[in-house]
Amino acid sequence: MRRTATGMLVLMAAIFIASGRWLEIHPAWGYVHAFAEAAMVGGLADWFAVTALFRRPLGLPIPHTAIIPENKDRIADTMAGFLRENFLTPQVVARRMGAMNLAGAVGSYLADPAASRDSRVRAGAGELMVEVLESLDPDRLGTQVRAGLAAQLEKLEIAPLLGSMLDAMIEKGRHRELIDKIIRWAGLVLEDNEQMVRDMVHNRANAVLRFTGLDERLANSVIDGLYKLLAEVLIDPEHPLRNKIEEGLQDFARDLREDPEMQARVERIKIELLNNPAVGDWWQSVWERLRGRLIASIRESGGSGSGHLAETIAELGRALRDDIRLQRQINRFARRTAVGVSTRYGDQIVQLVSETVRRWDATTLTDRVESAVGRDLQFIRINGTLVGGLVGLTLHALSTVLG
Repeated sequence: MRRTATGMLVLMAAIFIASGRWLEIHPAWGYVHAFAEAAMVGGLADWFAVTALFRRPLGLPIPHTAIIPENKDRIADTMAGFLRENFLTPQVVARRMGAMNLAGAVGSYLADPAASRDSRVRAGAGELMVEVLESLDPDRLGTQVRAGLAAQLEKLEIAPLLGSMLDAMIEKGRHRELIDKIIRWAGLVLEDNEQMVRDMVHNRANAVLRFTGLDERLANSVIDGLYKLLAEVLIDPEHPLRNKIEEGLQDFARDLREDPEMQARVERIKIELLNNPAVGDWWQSVWERLRGRLIASIRESGGSGSGHLAETIAELGRALRDDIRLQRQINRFARRTAVGVSTRYGDQIVQLVSETVRRWDATTLTDRVESAVGRDLQFIRINGTLVGGLVGLTLHALSTVLG
């Protein structure tokens, strides 16, 4: 654009010189000559104006030229002040953020299948997760989480909760599966401890029974009877012993909900468990295994976390996109955060902008501004050449008519 504008100026100078030789040939050449003369004046004037913004024309120390380099510090302060007054005030930030549905926009993007399949999104999320997991102090985090869980569990009365859960289980018949598992477990325990039962019968039998060998037959009868009883209870849903167990569960659930003594006993057991170091060590090992498996899974999948992370991202996007209340909460949080940042750090941001521009040397500042708006400034030169020529043509026509 600079070459185009300069070429037009040179062209007008050539036309001016050539038309000056042919003025006597025909009156029309006077119009051409006047147009070229005024176009040269307009082009030169706008060339001077545009050049004076960035440097001294022809290197001459003309006053009020090289305006941007000479006023670099003042421009920096003006830019910083403009930024502070028009963008970083809490009122402006709150108004701008209030008109934005940031959560909805993010949710729509993440819910898009293309976004969930985007390896860059998954890799970025996976890398961030790995960095967070690796940066966490295992002992400190485990202690903090354990303390937090313990504090919350200490406030929670679990006896009524357990009672209600057991009542709901009994009401829906799910306790029968539990009873069946207990019966099978009892059978396995009996099978593993048959010799202990035989020894108990042998030790309690008198000398006559041991001498005649009846104690062995008695032990076999006891063991066989127990197996038969467990099998009958397991097969028959209306077995009296099963009914007794169900009645016991119902009584236990009622005591958990209503009996202060039972509730106090459960609370004591809960506190003892929470204060037991073994429970803390168990939680620590659970957390470390979980953390290690998460890190290994993400790394083995190249940071993408396989399809689980993609599905998690998509679910998060759908929740943000469809849940209006969630959007409102997140947008409110983002707005408050942005307002807080502008309030606390607005002056530092403005100072950073001002100091950065001040540190630029004159050449750097000139080049950056000129590269941003220089094309439009060259249009000023072109327009000045054309407008000047038209003005000259008009003045020549008026002088010819009036003369």
